[in-house]
Amino acid sequence: MNRLGLIFSTFLVALALASSMLFVVDQRQFGILYALGQIKEVITEPGLNFKLPPPFQNVSYIDKRLLTLDSTDNEPVLTAEKQRVVIDWYVRWRISEPTEYIRNVGTNESAGASQLNRVVRNAFQEEVNKRTVRELLSDKREALMADVKREVLAQVRGAKPWGVDVIDVRITRVDYVDAITESVYRRMEAERKRVANELRSTGAAEGEKIRADADRQREITIANAYRDAQKIKGEGDGEAARVYAESFGRDPQFAQFYRSLDAYKASFNKKSDVMVVDPASSEFFKVLRGNAAPAPTKK
Repeated sequence: MNRLGLIFSTFLVALALASSMLFVVDQRQFGILYALGQIKEVITEPGLNFKLPPPFQNVSYIDKRLLTLDSTDNEPVLTAEKQRVVIDWYVRWRISEPTEYIRNVGTNESAGASQLNRVVRNAFQEEVNKRTVRELLSDKREALMADVKREVLAQVRGAKPWGVDVIDVRITRVDYVDAITESVYRRMEAERKRVANELRSTGAAEGEKIRADADRQREITIANAYRDAQKIKGEGDGEAARVYAESFGRDPQFAQFYRSLDAYKASFNKKSDVMVVDPASSEFFKVLRGNAAPAPTKK
């Protein structure tokens, strides 16, 4: 029983020793092999590898993929015309020489990102100081990004190379600081209100002009219509008088009878009309009595 336990314990120790001597390098990483704190080997190919157990040799890993660094601060930058603008940017970079990176930058990706952020920010400040806001918003932005990339590469490839490659530098946003942005918005709003009021005034004036012209045309049309109506009415009255005169001239007794009927019709137009007369002696009702004077005969 003690022998079996010894064998089992020996197997566990051997397994632990073997696991400390074996390590796997992922295809997305560099494997950095240290011997007593010094870099002994950089493993770039993925797979299973061997090393001495700690503390003789240790291994660490650094990402070798393409990394993205985004701007994190909103500190304003002065342009050539002393305008305060805020620029958002990002950088695509990766670790190309792990040994130089570890010696001159740090043992992880965050150390390189922190120092690269400072270098890129300073490069943007220097290049933006040479340009106007119009140039930042025009097609000259490409030249700005190329100049920033060149300055950053000069920094990371200097006397103490960082062991990194800067693939691309891009601007994502250029904007005024909040105070200036609010002022610009108020100025734009005031300008839009001025244009709107001007359009309303012009529209109101045009409306009054159209209404005045329409009223004038209406008055002219009504006057012309009234004139034509009076002319036609006069012609009709003249024709009616001529016809009446011709008809009454042929039969005066009928004419007298017709006029009497018109008089009765006008006098008794309403049921409430009251007339106090003596029908027997009044000439007004002689037609109703049937004793109208005979018309004189023509000789």
